[in-house]
Amino acid sequence: MKFLLIMHMNPALWEKLSAEEQQEVFDGHDRFQEIIRASGEMVGTKALDFPANTTRVTVRDGSVEVADGPYVPGETFLCGYYVVEVASKERAVELAALIPDAKLTTVEVREVIHDAGAE
Repeated sequence: MKFLLIMHMNPALWEKLSAEEQQEVFDGHDRFQEIIRASGEMVGTKALDFPANTTRVTVRDGSVEVADGPYVPGETFLCGYYVVEVASKERAVELAALIPDAKLTTVEVREVIHDAGAE
């Protein structure tokens, strides 16, 4: 079973962290990646830029509309995710609890129901 472990962040919370605390989060991700690589459960990971650097694209009546800023305004934003392949949802939850962001905000566990690559 594949799951997305989706990390959310609050920019105001992140900015309140000291440089050392931010580095602890980054180091925690390095350790987490070592664990899921060693177990063979890591499929991939991506980190995303801040919402202020987002461009939204919509098409209405054949016209392309482009705007800057996040699609969903709010205090938190999707900052990244891991894709893991595990035996159960329980294992995915167990792994999500190891992600350092879970101590700061929320890590969402969502099963992948369709998976296609570039092949």
